[in-house]
Amino acid sequence: MKSIQKYLPVLFLGLLLLAGWHQRWWKSSNKSLGPVGKPVVARGALDDKNVGSAVINRHAKLEYTKHAICRMECRQVTTSEVEEILAVGKINPEKSNPNDHPCPTYALEGYSTEGQHLRIIIAPCEDEKAKVITCIDLDKDWVCNCE
Repeated sequence: MKSIQKYLPVLFLGLLLLAGWHQRWWKSSNKSLGPVGKPVVARGALDDKNVGSAVINRHAKLEYTKHAICRMECRQVTTSEVEEILAVGKINPEKSNPNDHPCPTYALEGYSTEGQHLRIIIAPCEDEKAKVITCIDLDKDWVCNCE
């Protein structure tokens, strides 16, 4: 019995490490990815912010308005950065309007891997499509000539 007792702390530590590894692996394997690994806005992320539920499914196709494309080019923001913010950004309820017509609009904010503090306005109009309305750099004022 004494020989087992001296190994109990090692066994306990091993079980804790195994549990931590399993939890980390489980979180990393459950990321919300759409077709071809493209990140999309998760329904739960929108519901958690109490701004209404969005109608964006896992396979929603992003469509960019002319205004959004112009703002992105002017502010040097790529589609990858937009998708990144849509996947991991936080909703700003003060800048969102779930009662907007014809489609609700949501403002998602976050930092891109390039370090830009961005706000992306998106309108999930249909089950299979979501429109990117505009892209705003929250830290820098850009002079853009978008109509």
